[in-house]
Amino acid sequence: METWDVHAVRERLREKAALDPGHTRHGARTHRYALAAPLAPAAVDGFERRYGIRLPPQYRAFVTAVGDGPAGPARGLLPLVTPRPEAAAGEEWAVDGEWDDDRRPGRAAAPFPLTAPRTGPLGRGYEEFAAGTLTLAEEGCGTYLRLVLNGPYAGQVWRLDPDWGGFVPAAPDFRTWYTDWLETP
Repeated sequence: METWDVHAVRERLREKAALDPGHTRHGARTHRYALAAPLAPAAVDGFERRYGIRLPPQYRAFVTAVGDGPAGPARGLLPLVTPRPEAAAGEEWAVDGEWDDDRRPGRAAAPFPLTAPRTGPLGRGYEEFAAGTLTLAEEGCGTYLRLVLNGPYAGQVWRLDPDWGGFVPAAPDFRTWYTDWLETP
């Protein structure tokens, strides 16, 4: 069973916030180094049933023990179950609709279509590559960090940059991706 040292994560977030009081680092104005409350395991169970998936254990443990975003890499970790309150107020937060698209019936449970990384521009129809993944964060300019949910790459974090970089591995797993960001000064 995967576990996180919740106290250590929250302490490191406090340290990062103290080093960036003006929230000038990339994404800090969005996440402000704050975490939402963790999700109840029953809520995550319901999400998995609804979408016909099993979340990778490291990510599942994070959202049920540490928090459901937003403090995290890039412009912050997107919430798993409930959109942020500002979404109801009409603010654009859902990274060009990716959060909603991930929750379309069958998308998350579909097989991850790649058997190897794809480099270079992906062109029109790049959305097909997102099957079997879940958006974790947006880096900006239409580049997303996605968690692979099934197949041989399950649990890995991949970077989807349809205009320039393709769809390539960014981290071997959620824990590495998140803790690398935490450890960056």
